[in-house]
Amino acid sequence: MDDSTIIPDRAEFVDALRLLKRGHVLVRTSESAGGCVLDGAIVYHSYPTLKRYGLIDEFDNPQGFPNVSYYRLTPCGRDFAERALQAWRSRPVWQRLAVRLTG
Repeated sequence: MDDSTIIPDRAEFVDALRLLKRGHVLVRTSESAGGCVLDGAIVYHSYPTLKRYGLIDEFDNPQGFPNVSYYRLTPCGRDFAERALQAWRSRPVWQRLAVRLTG
């Protein structure tokens, strides 16, 4: 995967935004690829982009596990998610399918 790509897997990124906007929490258990989980699914590529652009922020979860980080959308992330999801839904089905197949 090209490290200069801003969003390595656009379909995963959109899915992550959709779930985070619904109130789901991204759980980061390790630094490795696949070390993040969102609604039971592994997030392989989207965490660095979400974090780098300030779309998610860590929060304290006193009922959580030690050495595990918990993230949710920031206010800026919520606004961005709304716009991104609206743009995603406005694309024809064939374009959304092509993005899912190619990343």
